Amino acid sequence: MDAPGWRPGEEPPSTPQAKSGRNRLIRPYAVTGGRTAPRMQLALEALVSSATFMSVDTATLSTEYQAIISLSQQVRSVAELSALLRMPLGVTRVLIADMATEGLVQIHQPSLDAGKPDLNLLERVLSGLRRL
Repeated sequence: MDAPGWRPGEEPPSTPQAKSGRNRLIRPYAVTGGRTAPRMQLALEALVSSATFMSVDTATLSTEYQAIISLSQQVRSVAELSALLRMPLGVTRVLIADMATEGLVQIHQPSLDAGKPDLNLLERVLSGLRRL
């Protein structure tokens, strides 16, 4: 599930830090334009995938947007993207929600029936934890 040739503890190849060849410190509010809440409700486990019909030149997008598009070529959760990008979860949520409204990514939200958790999802999580 990781990027090819990437090992834990290293910068993922598609993060802005890895592309620049150095770690840079950017305040989270600078990345999100001062916003702290996403434009839409976005669950941790919501799945994100790149929009395949994109007619946008990705070179004109921010490095954060480019990294999210690159990493979401494989369907990944919001939490996983946040970890791979080494960005705070709140910042990642804001960026992904913005990208979804622009049509750059597709969001697949979990469906919860009247606030009850999806039993199938819980069983898959439990199975994954047991395999660890």
